[in-house]
Amino acid sequence: MSRFRFATACTAALVVLAGCGKADADAAADDSTTQAAIEAGGSSLTLPVVGEPVAKGDLVLSVNATGTLKSEATTMVKSETQGTVSEVLVRPGDRVAANQVMARLDTKPLQLALERAEANHRNAQARYQGEILPDSVATGQAPTEARRAFARATSGLETAEVDLREARLNLERAEIRAPYAGVIERVAVAVGERINSGADIAMVVDITNLRVEARVMEHDIPLLAPGGDAQVMVAAMPGEPIRGRIAAVLPLVDSAGKAGTAVVRIRGDGKLRPGMYAEVRLEATRLQNRIIVPERALVERDGRPLVFVVKDGRAEWVYVNPGRSNGRE
Repeated sequence: MSRFRFATACTAALVVLAGCGKADADAAADDSTTQAAIEAGGSSLTLPVVGEPVAKGDLVLSVNATGTLKSEATTMVKSETQGTVSEVLVRPGDRVAANQVMARLDTKPLQLALERAEANHRNAQARYQGEILPDSVATGQAPTEARRAFARATSGLETAEVDLREARLNLERAEIRAPYAGVIERVAVAVGERINSGADIAMVVDITNLRVEARVMEHDIPLLAPGGDAQVMVAAMPGEPIRGRIAAVLPLVDSAGKAGTAVVRIRGDGKLRPGMYAEVRLEATRLQNRIIVPERALVERDGRPLVFVVKDGRAEWVYVNPGRSNGRE
């Protein structure tokens, strides 16, 4: 786990010596003065510096972890009816929108099945009317609900209605559509192939909604909480951290590896792919209202940490009591 460092004594603008390390800073300082300028032959040696203002804010204690990118949804789309493939409209690598048609089955047999179901439904309706009309004429009253239910069952109207709905649904299912927006990973059918209900058609991968299952050492797990910030780095995007959010800290710890899992959700931008190795920095604790200085601004003199500050246009050093550091601040 990283630690943050803060300076308790800096209230002026920080000055970072450009190109100077600790040894250079020590050599540039006289034992009897705190000025950064060096007196040499009655004149001052001016060193080039870069100034940065002291920042006050929240310091984030972080945990470093590694993991693998995974898609929130990977689906092998299957046919929900039988028939012969008449069109395959996608190839591996194609992007598809939600509900986009990926393949079609030959609809002629399905259309005939629908027409047959419609004819059977009309016949059943005629039988139903033939059963209830005589009673209505004889009594002069509308049939009771019980009489209607009996007539529907004996005329076959209920079964005919179910068959008609099924035929219409099968015709709709002749168009096989993408369940969500994504990229085609694999196509499993070809034109002319006879398939049954449940046959594989194409695999769709969501590359927009991604997650990282990061392995976290067991002693760091109590420091993490859902909702915390996360930064994800991948080799495909060097120097471009992706911001994410801790979605969950899973309950089980691997007893052999002494590590648990934190789930980080991120939004893909088209460059990220499931399976990529990722380095993750997870927010663990926030230290509020701290004075923050860059790690590179801290140097040592005689084993004591100090920073340079600007005073009257000159750089002077001030000893500080460093706090926690994350390697950057």
